[in-house]
Amino acid sequence: MLDIQEHVILAPYTTFKIGGPARWYVEVAHADEVKEAIQFAVKRNIRHVVLAGASNVLIPDEGLHALVIRLVEGEYTFFENGIRAEAGCNLLNLIQKAGEHGFGGWEKLAGIPGSLGGAIRGNAGAFGSEIKDYVASVAVINEKTLESRVFLNQYLSFGYRDSTFKRDNAWIITAANLELGPTRPERSAAIIAETILEREKRHLQNVQAAGSFFMNPVVRSEIVALFEKEKHEKSREGRVPAGWLIEKAGLKGAKVGGAIASEQHPNYLVNSGQATAQDVLALAQKIKQVVKAQFAVQLTEEAAIVTNV
Repeated sequence: MLDIQEHVILAPYTTFKIGGPARWYVEVAHADEVKEAIQFAVKRNIRHVVLAGASNVLIPDEGLHALVIRLVEGEYTFFENGIRAEAGCNLLNLIQKAGEHGFGGWEKLAGIPGSLGGAIRGNAGAFGSEIKDYVASVAVINEKTLESRVFLNQYLSFGYRDSTFKRDNAWIITAANLELGPTRPERSAAIIAETILEREKRHLQNVQAAGSFFMNPVVRSEIVALFEKEKHEKSREGRVPAGWLIEKAGLKGAKVGGAIASEQHPNYLVNSGQATAQDVLALAQKIKQVVKAQFAVQLTEEAAIVTNV
């Protein structure tokens, strides 16, 4: 029996620490619980919203007039060449446990916040590695028909911070099979530690934010050349860091209310303590307008903006 609660404040469940109450709220881990929660919503003719780690989500200040289905830590098992895990499992924990069992190759993803399901939906990546490189198959539920299916990697249209699941919200990820390579536990642990240390140098840690707010855009060749000259590193796929563009536009440290474009990493829009969702959205809009005016580049949100529409 599901423990469905009413009027639960969502801010504590998000890394932004922003967001009003859910009209109804339930925590689930398994596919059958997801189906039961959706049936609850359907019977009452109410909308449902699925959250997991909520590490890249902005919830509105007024909350959500919906049933919020939060995927929490689930189960995982090892098989011959990898791991099968439920969508709510914490990504870093899975990487660490896999290494302890002699499975690796994906350690460069260590430190990316959030759940396995969220990582797959957004094809999370870091340091030249993306989760699509390890996903063999994904188990899903269709939120409209409650049909259960399994999609193989080649049918998931993975791209830069993108997948089928971003373009078709009807499919809810419930579990995935990940194919990994052999490794020595001590080697895996060392790579994980090195990766997290490098992330701490490059990215903000333990702040109230949604990670990188904007995706790195594809830009004109002259902007790529300027970036490569200044930073002494090669552009990937004609993209440059959104944070670099924001800094070049003079918006490092820009503020709206309690929201600030970080002085250390300006693509992190940080809740300095009392920021509202409206503060963050206004700051994001300001950044988009200035970057477009100066560079003719349209920034696109990587963070998911949840609304009541």
